[in-house]
Amino acid sequence: MGFGEKVVPQDREPALEDEMLMARAAWLYYVGGLNQEATARRLGITRARVNKLLQDARETGLVSITINPTNVGLLPVEEEIRIRFGLDFCICTPALGSDRKGDEASEVLQGFAFRAVGAAAASHLRSHLAEKEDAVIGTGWGRTLQQMTLQLAGVKAPRARFISMMGSLTANSAYNPFEVVHAFARATGGEGFVLPVPFIADSVEDRKVLLSQRSVQRALEIGRSATVAYISIGELTEDSLLRRQKMLTSAELVELRAAGAVGDTNGIFFDDDGRPVDHPLNHRTLALGLDELRKANAVGLIAGRSKLRAAHAFLKSGTARGLIIDGDTALLLMKEIR
Repeated sequence: MGFGEKVVPQDREPALEDEMLMARAAWLYYVGGLNQEATARRLGITRARVNKLLQDARETGLVSITINPTNVGLLPVEEEIRIRFGLDFCICTPALGSDRKGDEASEVLQGFAFRAVGAAAASHLRSHLAEKEDAVIGTGWGRTLQQMTLQLAGVKAPRARFISMMGSLTANSAYNPFEVVHAFARATGGEGFVLPVPFIADSVEDRKVLLSQRSVQRALEIGRSATVAYISIGELTEDSLLRRQKMLTSAELVELRAAGAVGDTNGIFFDDDGRPVDHPLNHRTLALGLDELRKANAVGLIAGRSKLRAAHAFLKSGTARGLIIDGDTALLLMKEIR
């Protein structure tokens, strides 16, 4: 049977056949070097179908594209941000800009930022796993982390351990802490561990009880031993992920902002100077604190210009050992710090 022949056994599920076809299209195009038209002829399908299969292959993580960040510019910006905030490293993705206006431009830039920062972070993780086979990787949550998990095709790290640095029993989505940590484990063949508690306890007393559980203490021990931790930074707006996932009420959002909060990471709400604000939610969060994150070699992931203020504040906290940021936001940050 030739590689391009399409045979569908009677007992084969359609979804599995689609996955096989997607893999073959990706192999012919990316590895075999055929163009889309030649790939379509080889597989006996239309060019439009090939285009869709290749797009799906990238979106599902079957195919990931790695670009050396040292060759895409913004090196002076990276160095200035690194020095200003005492970082071990700073990686900026290319600045996209946009010739569109208004909401359309914001949507284009936001989507690009998530994908670009996720890809750059995945490249950083690849290098870390190559250097340390028994690495312990701390993870946060969010759309950038989810994009990161999709860019690890071909990475095998069976001795690596992935641990959520925050309460993992949250809203059901592809980017909640539970799904993120297990997506990393599935992609690499490593082990996944979660903090088996809610993101925010109902009361301070409940938090104490939950933290006293042996399974929770064990998870926290793994988290504190992380060789690197990837955490995203969130803004405090009605459009933020916390609000979209209904993990914060509108009233709580107003209260936090009144207390001076401008952003969060791992459920820790901080002000313009990067200091945790005095609000009940900060006393009920179940996650590693800012000092513990720094000891875990935290790498801040910042995607999207809407996070500029939160990003600046977070960097002031001194929590981050490294930073991966989209180029457009990095250029805006440079204007603020000069």
